[in-house]
Amino acid sequence: MDSYKINFQQRILVLIRKVILFTRKLPNTIECQVVKRQLIRSITSVGANYNAACRARSKPDYIHKLHIVEEECDESIYWIKLLCYLEISGCKSIDIEQIINEMNQILSIIIATLKTLQKSGNQ
Repeated sequence: MDSYKINFQQRILVLIRKVILFTRKLPNTIECQVVKRQLIRSITSVGANYNAACRARSKPDYIHKLHIVEEECDESIYWIKLLCYLEISGCKSIDIEQIINEMNQILSIIIATLKTLQKSGNQ
């Protein structure tokens, strides 16, 4: 596996850790528990599916798995924004802005990678 993929996997792991630590600070209301659970499931799926993509057996398999990463990252952004929209205490911190920014950067990288792969496949 090339160093770019290893570094990107590490970057995703750091993000997952930040998200999980962030969720620990949130209240234990029923609605917050539901959204936290969804957020943790989707953000950890980003890491698991990117790891699977790195071990893809073919270019189409790699692309397919990256699409899953894209969907899960987008879903994670949705859940974290929902927490903020619901004005859950703890969502106004600088940490959350950094987390959302990092999620958006990772999503942008995945989308750019998919575009590049799809262009190279059409030539």
